Amino acid sequence: MYRHLIALLWEDRYATLRVLASHLLFVLILIAGNLPGARKEVGEVASGFVLHLSAYSVISYLLFTGTRGAVSRRAAVTVLTVVAMGALDEFVQSYFPYRGASVWDWLVDVAASLVTCTALWTYWPKVRKKPAC
Repeated sequence: MYRHLIALLWEDRYATLRVLASHLLFVLILIAGNLPGARKEVGEVASGFVLHLSAYSVISYLLFTGTRGAVSRRAAVTVLTVVAMGALDEFVQSYFPYRGASVWDWLVDVAASLVTCTALWTYWPKVRKKPAC
């Protein structure tokens, strides 16, 4: 079981699946985050800051490890994609009277991506040299 999880999270043969999972997660965020009352209920468990930070860190991880090419290309594609996703998320929220768009939320999304990509960029070459489980 552990090997399969590691394979899903790291191996190149599942890269496309990770990119698809990142897009699916984003769509789920758009849908669930804009349901009436849903954000308020979730807000009792975790703040908006924590939600944005964790969601966009996971999306960044999935995109970075799912994108092919040099580490710099992976990081650039990931950050630019999260910039667009975060902006779209806030744009969609602006259309709901019970939600509101926030530049600060978007900045948290981008910061989460930058931190995640920096950590992966630093760690990636070391991971790739190790033999598989």
